[in-house]
Amino acid sequence: MKQRKPVMDWPGVLAELHRRGMTLTELARIHSIPAGSCRRVKGQTHYKAQQAIADFIGQKPEDLWPDRYPKGKPRILDTAKYPRDERGKALPAADIDVAA
Repeated sequence: MKQRKPVMDWPGVLAELHRRGMTLTELARIHSIPAGSCRRVKGQTHYKAQQAIADFIGQKPEDLWPDRYPKGKPRILDTAKYPRDERGKALPAADIDVAA
């Protein structure tokens, strides 16, 4: 699986925040987030802090931290392959003891 590359590295994110006249502590205070969460977002996942930082600099959190937002596939079952019974419920799985 190919790893996506972030739009900005962490020093670039900090530089953009400071260029716009904002600090991580002030951003945390504005959004009612613990200040440590914004400061530790480089190494720890905190979705509210990531969203606040991304919104302020005009990016998506998925673009700044792509490894924390994996692209998943939808988990919809194929009804032709897995039919439902007359009540609309999925058929029960085979009992291993009975099948053996």
